Amino acid sequence: MTLERPLSAVEVERRAYRRRRSQRSVLLAALSTLVVAAVVVGVLALTPGTAVVARTFFDPAEAVRVLPAVLAGLWVNVVVLVFAAIGVAVVATLLAVLRTLRGPVFAPLRFLAAVYTDVFRGVPVIVMILLIGFGVPGLNPSVLYDSRLLGGLALVLTYSAYVAEVLRAGIESVHPSQRLAARSLGLTHGQTLRLVVLPQGVRRVTPALVNDFVSMQKDVGLISILGAVDAVRAAQIQVAVNYNYTAYVVAGLLFVLLSLPFIRLTDVLERRARIRQQQGGVL
Repeated sequence: MTLERPLSAVEVERRAYRRRRSQRSVLLAALSTLVVAAVVVGVLALTPGTAVVARTFFDPAEAVRVLPAVLAGLWVNVVVLVFAAIGVAVVATLLAVLRTLRGPVFAPLRFLAAVYTDVFRGVPVIVMILLIGFGVPGLNPSVLYDSRLLGGLALVLTYSAYVAEVLRAGIESVHPSQRLAARSLGLTHGQTLRLVVLPQGVRRVTPALVNDFVSMQKDVGLISILGAVDAVRAAQIQVAVNYNYTAYVVAGLLFVLLSLPFIRLTDVLERRARIRQQQGGVL
């Protein structure tokens, strides 16, 4: 049986001070929230079009009516997102590895990978979707292409460039001594990259990778411009029925709910990385 040592007077005072600071912070946060809410309510009450906007964009009965159709469209977004994420992971990893190859013999590969990332990071996603969506079918007009496939391909081409640069930063952040130690143990270059460098590099840039995934999750809605009946297109169809824009609000809320787990995951990963750094651990 272990006996707990009594707290010193300094420690008691320190804990009491922290408790008072915590209570004060909670009180100030609550007061500031109430003030902001009161200002927002006051501004809305004084705005003459508030009632019309409420009926047009926030009609509960309309939201219930359009929810099944928008949910069915959201499933299309989820399917495209899953396959696009897999494609981005493969292509981006290949690009990142090519850009980190050493030696003059690999200069052409490094150059091509650099050109790819520069070009596709500079082209807006919506422009790339239009180019792929209308350009690829023009190569063979007799073939009927799936708009979901074309939209997903455009997303893979665009986001692979962004993710490749994030992965390259993670790979290059690994100290060269890690590579040398692995090679001294008899590992080949490929084994060193796969077993030593990539695991450490990916772990260091995981929050940034999750952010890119959340961004791609939102941009999946752009496939609607090719005619795919996703959540955005389904909402547009419902709006055309009675000219009520609540369906757009429903689609937006569904996208938010879909992205919230990954946003919170980013916060958790960043907090763990910060704690690990403060403790002097290895990232």
